[in-house]
This record gives sequence, C-alpha cells and structure tokens, in this order.
Amino acid sequence: MAEEERNASAEKLKEKANNYFKDKDYENAIKYYTEALELNPSNAIYYSNRSLAYLRTECYGYALGDATRALELDKNYIKGYYRRATSNMALGKFKAALKDYETVVRVRPNDKDAKMKYQECNKIVKQKAFERAIASDELKRSVVDSLDIENMTIEDDYAGPKLEDGKVTLKFMKDLMAWFKDQKKLHRKCAYQMLVQVKEVLSKLPSLVEISLKETEEITICGDTHGQYYDLLNIFELNGLPSITNPYLFNGDFVDRGSFSVEVILTLFGFKLLYPEHFHLLRGNHETDNMNQMYGFEGEVKAKYTAQMFQLFSEVFQWLPLAQCINSKVLVMHGGLFSEDGVTLDDIRKIDRNRQPPDSGKTMCVLLQDGRSVSKRGVSCQFGPDVTERFLEQNKLQYIVRSHEVKAEGYEVTHSGKCITVFSAPNYCDQMGNKGAYIHLRGSDLKPEFHQFTAVPHPDVKPMAYANSLMQLGMM
Repeated sequence: MAEEERNASAEKLKEKANNYFKDKDYENAIKYYTEALELNPSNAIYYSNRSLAYLRTECYGYALGDATRALELDKNYIKGYYRRATSNMALGKFKAALKDYETVVRVRPNDKDAKMKYQECNKIVKQKAFERAIASDELKRSVVDSLDIENMTIEDDYAGPKLEDGKVTLKFMKDLMAWFKDQKKLHRKCAYQMLVQVKEVLSKLPSLVEISLKETEEITICGDTHGQYYDLLNIFELNGLPSITNPYLFNGDFVDRGSFSVEVILTLFGFKLLYPEHFHLLRGNHETDNMNQMYGFEGEVKAKYTAQMFQLFSEVFQWLPLAQCINSKVLVMHGGLFSEDGVTLDDIRKIDRNRQPPDSGKTMCVLLQDGRSVSKRGVSCQFGPDVTERFLEQNKLQYIVRSHEVKAEGYEVTHSGKCITVFSAPNYCDQMGNKGAYIHLRGSDLKPEFHQFTAVPHPDVKPMAYANSLMQLGMM
C-alpha cells in the first residue's frame, strides 16, 4: 500500500475511533486509534486522541506514554502537554504535571482554562512541600491522641443509629444502611468510634492475609465499589448480607469518584468490626492521600464531617492489608503482578504497609496500582501470561484475582484462566455503561463462579461532586 493510501486509511480509522469516543465506547475507540497508528505511526494527533481514551478508562500509564510519544513526534503540539499533565495529575505526579501546565500557559497566556489548571496544580505542589516539611520536623502523632470521643455529645434530636455499648451489632448495621439510604448522616461520635476500633483491628493483621475455606464453604469476592453506595446495597440484596456463613472480600477502591464514599466505607468498616474473621478488606490505590485529594473522598469527608476525620481515615487506610491468599492457591490483590520476576509471597508478608505508597516500582505500589506501562500495541498489561505463569509456579498458586480496571462485563478472564479481573461498580461514574460483577469461590474446587449485575438508581448527586476542581475542569 502506498504511503498516501495508508494515511487515507488511517484517517478513516481515526474518524471511526472518534465516533466510538463520542458514544463513550472507549475500548473500541482505543482499538481503532491503535489500528490507525499501525498504518501511520508518526501522527501525533492519533497518539493524543488515544491518550484521552486511555484517560477515560483510567489507564493512566498508557495515557502518559501516548502523550509523551505525541510530544516526541511534535514538540509544539499543545494538546500533548495537556494530556501528559492530566495523566501525571491522575498518577499523583504533581511536579511533572506542573511543568507541562507551565508550557501551555507560556504558549497560550490568554487560555483561562490552562491558567486555572496551572494555579491549582501549583497550589498542590506547594501544599505537598509544606506537608513534607512538617512531617520531617515532628514525629507524626495519631489523630486518635487528640480525640475525646467519650465526651462527645449526641444531641437529643439525633434519631439515627448508635453503637450499642460502644459496639457494632447486626441491628446497628441494618439501621445504618437504611439511614444512609435515606441520605442521612451518622453522628460524628459513632463514626469516630468505628474508625478508632477498625484501626485497632486492621493494625493487627499481616500485610498478606491468609485464609482457609473448608470444602463446603464459599466466599464472595467484590472488586472496586468507588463510592457507589446504592450499588453496594444491591450487592447485599442479590447476594445476602455478610455473615459468618456468607463471608466477603472487597478488593480495594472503596472510595473516590462516586459521591457516597463515606457511606460505602463506613458500611464496609462496620461489617469488618461485626465479622472480623469473615469480612475482608484489601487496600486499593484509591485508599491513599494523593488519590483522595484529587478524586473526591477528602472533599466529601470535609463536607460531611471535618478535616480531622479525613486525617483519621487516612491513618486507617494505611493499615489495610495489601493482598489475601485463599487456601494457599488463589492470590487476591487490587493492582496486579510485578514487572520483575522472583517476587514471593514472603516478600509481600514483609512489606511495611503503614504509610503512603511510593511513587512507582516498589512491590507495595504494584500491588495497589499494578505495573502498567505501554506495550508495543499499547493495549495490554505489563505483566503478560509468561509473567503470570512464572509467578504462580514459583509460589505454588493456581491463579490471581485483581480489580482496578473497568470491564464491560464486570469481569474478565485472561492468561488462560490464570488472571481474573473483577469490577463491582456498574455504570461506573454514571457514564461507562458497564456491568458490575462479583465472584463466588468454593473451598471444594476454588473454581470461580461469576455473577453480573446492573446499576441501580441513586439520588441526584453526580459523581466527582466533591473532587478537586482540577479534575472537574474539562480536559482539552
């Protein structure tokens, strides 16, 4: 095919991709941008467009790679700087983002949107520097030390649920879920009591939790819930409330984006307190300060309670375990596998998790966010079937379960059945149109059984309502 012909075909594929993008079918948009790039790999616009599609599907590593490639091809392509800045913001790399926003503002001094993003990003960079300075000046004291929960008064006109003798009971949980469903707020004293207690419970757990299912026992594994409280209630409606005989494992990303994150996390923490041995929670990349600052949880807690309560949530999140092994055969973690070989379960056991995760590369970071980078085609995870196979063989495991990515069907089985992704936030952010799913796992054969469900209506509070203004501004 002559070059001119190839370029014309590539343009048609790009238009096809653009139409899929407009219809919010980002997977197909990515597919056709990729095909266009195969015909014309030197077109910066194709990379930039695919970068935006990756941003929409939260494949931030890919988005960053495509934006960078667009700029390598055309260093004057301003949209490329926008895309790269947005990708870096999403990954919590604020200094790198600031550099690109500076470039845009310099080239387009009258662009109000660019100026606003630059100022907001600059504010975050300065705030982070200030926080680091404070942290190095003094040993960080726990929020718990400055709380006087005993003397907090519950007002006479508060008609909501209260802990019974300071304890979570099944009646309390049922009352709490109904109270939250009516968009009412749990009293701050009760919320603080729960957070202090759950911090105590989680801090005693190892970084790798290991459980055994008897032949007749079954566990339900759920993926991301992202503040979609009414969909969480639907899971319990469809699959039964958690109990000693109906155990659950929620695989991270409980908060952010959805605007009922406080309700989701307090419900999950309540069940953890009620059934500590039969209700399991793992940390996702959104149980971290950087993500919470950008994607809404910090803003939501401050709006519904106080900045002090957010600090306590942050402390609790740091104690969430990072992975769970079932019957020494199935490993569950939020993000994915490691780019390097040789990582063992013992390496995971040894992780000191009571902290914010490092930027990249470390075992802890990969467990939360996975080691994604741009592959040749730009559409697969960094860990291919060979990496999965070696990891499973070395650790005598059958397969892994991860979450972290929206899947149209709510789940995906790859690597010859050895890598399973589950995602439990249907119609994610009210726009993706995906199903949600959860997995049943029986002790007898550990064979995954998938159950799909669709989104249910929720009150008229839009996703990202509490997010940082930088994330609410339209992406160019």
